[in-house]
This record gives sequence, structure tokens and C-alpha cells, in this order.
Amino acid sequence: MTGRLMLLDTASLYFRAYFGVPDSVRAPDGTPVNAVRGLLDFIDRLVQDHRPAKLVACMDADWRPQWRVDLIPTYKAHRVAEEHEGAPDTEEVPDTLTPQVPVIEAVLDAVGIARVGVADYEADDVIGTFTARADGPVDIVTGDRDLYQLVDDARGIRVLYPLKGVGTLQLTDEAVLREKYGVDGRGYADLALLRGDPSDGLPGVSGIGEKTAAKLLAEFGDLAGIMAAVDDPQAKLTPSQRKRLTEARPYVAVAPKVVRVADDVPLPDVDTTLPRTPRDPAGLEALAARWGLGGSLQRLLTTLGE
Repeated sequence: MTGRLMLLDTASLYFRAYFGVPDSVRAPDGTPVNAVRGLLDFIDRLVQDHRPAKLVACMDADWRPQWRVDLIPTYKAHRVAEEHEGAPDTEEVPDTLTPQVPVIEAVLDAVGIARVGVADYEADDVIGTFTARADGPVDIVTGDRDLYQLVDDARGIRVLYPLKGVGTLQLTDEAVLREKYGVDGRGYADLALLRGDPSDGLPGVSGIGEKTAAKLLAEFGDLAGIMAAVDDPQAKLTPSQRKRLTEARPYVAVAPKVVRVADDVPLPDVDTTLPRTPRDPAGLEALAARWGLGGSLQRLLTTLGE
């Protein structure tokens, strides 16, 4: 893939749209479509401002993969609304958002924007794999800081992190990461692993907060270097740090596979080129009428056609 590729963490963006656009935005039959229209407005603004050559809406085919849960059972456990044997658990989502997701998928398909979700993987893993395979620069649009681990100045990979809508984005490169966290993209996953993340049910290492994690990574290079230092009596670790890291060995042994995004997802063969005209004009017209997509859809189509 050459030319700038933009990868959307779609669920992250439609959640933001849902909470940022009033639910008084409704279809002709009264069904809320605030997430649908908000996401279309987001994509329109992103394409206008950044002009990617390629665009992929990356989806959560499984928001809580079993292989991650097997390693850390608390992973996203607090967000489970309903458990299913042999199938992905149901995530706790606002009642009026869930029915909008199939509409979002249908509209993206009719417009012709590539939409990719892969069974047993999260959108983060799809993004990680597209990024690993990219030959040119990549913009990752997400409200999830976990994806900071993919930032790589040498390859032109940055994260566009929405601060307010998508009109105000933090262009996250290695300089931003070093200033805020004291690490580069490669080090961010180790930082997150040590610090933990309550929003994802990751316990982290007890007593090791973000600043301490950053200092340890600066001193010992990476997670492997830190754990090697635990076994070295001469290493500059406090007795408390040595004790806590020793006690955390079982967690540290499995957490990297959970925290680091996959880069080997079996992606389908899709055309990622930014569409100029709708793939299914008649289908899109029907969707626009059924769901009252109005100006949001028209603005996006105008921008794509420019």
C-alpha cells in the first residue's frame, strides 16, 4: 500500500459521535441516528482535513477475544452485559446505540468505504496488522490511547487523537509521547502493561504508576530489561520495586500478548482506495431516505467527489 492510509477505530469514533451529538437527531420514524450522522460528519471532516489516499473503517468483530481473556480473566470483564458460550460476549452499550451499528455498517458499505473486522480480533488488531503491512505513512484515528504503541516516526505512523470532535486532533508522534509519557511508541505498550488500565481490566503491577514505569523503562530499556534487573542484585531498584515486580511475574509473563496489538491478523483482500462515487448509489439513496441522513451524507459524498 502506498500513499497515506487512514485507519479508523470505528467503534471509538461512533461512541464519541453518540455522546457528542444530541439524540434528538432522529430518522423520520423517530429512531435516534445521532451516532450514524455524527460518524459521517467525522469522516467528512477527516477526509477534508487530511486527504488520505486510502481509508479503512476497522471494526470490532470481537471486542473481548477469548484468547486475551484466557490470559487475563479480568480483561474488560466489567463491560460484559451478557456472557455467551462459544460466541463473543455482549458488551454493555447504550440501548439507543446498538441499533445504529448495523445502519453505520450498511451506509459505509454503500458509500464504498472499506470496512474490515476479523473474527476473534478487535479493531486494534486489524489496525495493527494494516499498519505493519503498510508501505507508506499511516494515520490512525482513535480515542483509545492503547494505539499509541504503533507510533513510529521513521515509518510516518502517527495517531490522530480527538480532543474535541475530530475538528481538534492531537497529532501524536514520538515527540508528543516522550513529552507526555517519557517513552516512544515501542515503549508505550510496556508502560501501559506496568501501569495497568482499569478501563480495560488490566491490573498492572501493584505500586508501579505511570511515572515510576516511565523511570524504570528509561533506566532499563524495556520490560525484559526491567525483569532482568529484578534478578540482578546490583540493579538500581528499590526493595519495594523489586518485591512488587517479583510478585507480578505471573502477570508480566502473559500481559504482553494481551496489551500489544496483533500484527498478524488474516485480513481479507479489500480495496482501501478512498471512493470518489458511491459503490451502491440506489442502496445508499434508500438508506438516506429510511434513516434521514440528510446533510451529513451529502457533505461526505461532496467531499469524496472533490
